[in-house]
Amino acid sequence: SEGINVNVTLIFSRKAYDKVAEAFISGLERLSASNHSIGKVASVASFFVSRIDAAIDAFLREKLKSTTGEAERKQIESCLGKIAIANAKLAYQDYKQRFSGPRWDKLAARNAQTQRILWASTGAKDPAFRDVIYVEELVGVDTVNTIPPATFDAFRDHGQPRLSLEKGVDEAEATMNRLAGLDVSIDSITDQLLDKGLVQFAEAFDKLLRAVDSRCGCEGDFDNGTQSYKLPKAMSGEVENVVAEWKAAGNVRRLWNRDASLWTGTDEASWLGWLGITEDQLAHSDRLAEFAVEVKAEGFSHVLLLGMGGSSLCPDVLKSSFGVVSGFPELLVLDSTDPAQIETVANKVDLKNTLFIVSSKSGSTTEPNIFKQYFFERVEQLIGKEKAGLRFITVTDPGSKLQRVAERDGFRDIFHGLPSIGGRYSALSKFGMVPAAAMGIDVRRFLDRADEMAVACSACVPLEENPGAMLGIILGVACTSGRDKVTIAASPAVRGLGAWLEQLLAESTGKNGLGIVPVDREELAAPNAYGEDRIFVYVRHESLTDAEQDNAIEALEAAGQPVVRVTVTDAYDLGREFFRWEIATAVAGAVIGINPFNQPDVEASKIATRELTDAYEKMGTLPAEEPFFEDEGVQLFADANNQERLKAGLDGSESLVSYLRSHVNQLSPCDYFGLLAYIQMNHPHDVALQSIRHQVRDKFKVATVLGFGPRFLHSTGQAYKGGPNTGVFLQVTCDDAKDLAVPKQSFTFGVVKAAQARGDFQVLADRKRRALRIHLKGDLQTSLATLEATITEALSYHE
Repeated sequence: SEGINVNVTLIFSRKAYDKVAEAFISGLERLSASNHSIGKVASVASFFVSRIDAAIDAFLREKLKSTTGEAERKQIESCLGKIAIANAKLAYQDYKQRFSGPRWDKLAARNAQTQRILWASTGAKDPAFRDVIYVEELVGVDTVNTIPPATFDAFRDHGQPRLSLEKGVDEAEATMNRLAGLDVSIDSITDQLLDKGLVQFAEAFDKLLRAVDSRCGCEGDFDNGTQSYKLPKAMSGEVENVVAEWKAAGNVRRLWNRDASLWTGTDEASWLGWLGITEDQLAHSDRLAEFAVEVKAEGFSHVLLLGMGGSSLCPDVLKSSFGVVSGFPELLVLDSTDPAQIETVANKVDLKNTLFIVSSKSGSTTEPNIFKQYFFERVEQLIGKEKAGLRFITVTDPGSKLQRVAERDGFRDIFHGLPSIGGRYSALSKFGMVPAAAMGIDVRRFLDRADEMAVACSACVPLEENPGAMLGIILGVACTSGRDKVTIAASPAVRGLGAWLEQLLAESTGKNGLGIVPVDREELAAPNAYGEDRIFVYVRHESLTDAEQDNAIEALEAAGQPVVRVTVTDAYDLGREFFRWEIATAVAGAVIGINPFNQPDVEASKIATRELTDAYEKMGTLPAEEPFFEDEGVQLFADANNQERLKAGLDGSESLVSYLRSHVNQLSPCDYFGLLAYIQMNHPHDVALQSIRHQVRDKFKVATVLGFGPRFLHSTGQAYKGGPNTGVFLQVTCDDAKDLAVPKQSFTFGVVKAAQARGDFQVLADRKRRALRIHLKGDLQTSLATLEATITEALSYHE
């Protein structure tokens, strides 16, 4: 209809050809109606011939082996080597009918050309056939025959040219009827040929594009050897099946084309801006380089990032992996409303000589906003209102509430994110790269590594060689086959990556009762400590290795556990990992069948928290709550259903040990244990909680997760509430020894943390999760030690 000449290829069936011819005629009619010339529009419909005989004859010969009746044998033999030509002769009759009569005559009067049938795949594949059969029998007016060189030479030597295409049409009809009488579906076979042909065409085209990229210097020096995997036989077979399906459907190309139907067909296309982020960032990397020079020249002692979730986890990984870069300020990250944690961070920095990065995509997230209020007031008191704004910058989406605050308060700079990139996919955007530049990382070098991975994951790379797509298919297949716990093991030098992966995987895939549960910082054990619900991912630093870790992974592989290995050479390879895993997560979401870009249950927790803080502002206190059990400074809370379940599991009188034993005894194979701690995240607390999780892991052989709140609310909290209902959760809260006021607000940080914990717990209960909350009173370190000892005692009675 636009006057463009078209070769329609890979036609096997008459039904498909009928649609093709109709599309051509309709297009000409539309072009003619717009008063354009139609006489120069040419088209061919490429009908594939010999492949039909190859497929049907193979099927018929198998059928012949099991046939005993003489009549049926003769019927089968009469079809061998005859179907492709019969199908072609009848298709030519369809052509003559289509391109005649009143409808076509109107177009012909305007010099329209017919859409000629082109015979393709005309080399004889069976040596029993005459080598020129598909040329001799398909000679007709207004047709084209594409002939392989060997077949052309044979035809020149002994071919018999004649107008053969309209000879034996009645016999062709009879042949097709005999095939149908054998209960063979020509349409089913031609559909299979089409699927196979599409895969072959796509692979050939991808190889062509890759060759062009290589000649143009676009391929980079990415080494696909940095990723390998070893899977159990059954899982490996399923991965191969999904790979074949993805190749046939061109799904990687659909991903890069931002086709929402690859997932759920809702709003996914609106959240794929990260696909092009490496090129965009590299094109504007000069500004980040200038910013880094400016920060260094100012002589700041620290950069303190105030954020949560996607805004804070990437900078936290960069901090743990790069450390302090010589000549640049030290980066610290605050993503907790715990008053003790806030005060600890505040005491680590020189407030007069610190650059604050307030990071929030929406600009309305509670935590970054109240962090900003707290530190802005403190800086204001130290250096005056006029200068305070120059100590602050913000990274936020254009037009957000936070941008307006930054403009009002005279912030030093405003960096904009892309609205089409969600928080957890924003590592390579300004949300990750502005803190990277401020701490002295060579951002262009970092982005170059990321871009290498983007090219390696592009649609023109053969799927088996595409690291992101293959990883995603493996994760998706693992999840759908019952191995929905991804245990992350990483060399110490890049161990911080696990926290970022936790959010990306859990928040992206954990919804609709499905999804991946990431397991980070759980120490590797002997193979007999695990069930059959895990897949292990080992991110190994090439030079800074851990021999004990290497041996543990090798033992797991030898025991038949699925293991994916990823190798990094230095901290700059994290750029590659961010993009690899973003692609992998998007692909895994498609395999699982969910939208990997929304987070409905995170929003539910935010709403529940907001309702509690609103109640506090009205009444001056949070709504009253009553523990169902209290003893020696420890209180237990649960909703009615969980209370009933816990009491039914008691093995004696009510006691803290008995209730904890009843709670953990709910764990079954393929469940997981979640320890959700709303306390300060520091080394002593982490040691105590790690001890608890590993005791549970070793006793029940289940996966265990540990998250500090409210940090995990914006990451793994989505999977805990929206993912598979296989978690048994122990939430830990405490009295704050000291609280901190939030400037210009009636509530304190302690109130916000308490509301977040209670809101989190409420949504867990609403989602029918097995959850128990234990509230520790008095000295926290002492109470944690008591809790650890009580868990040990509770587990010692388990049979």
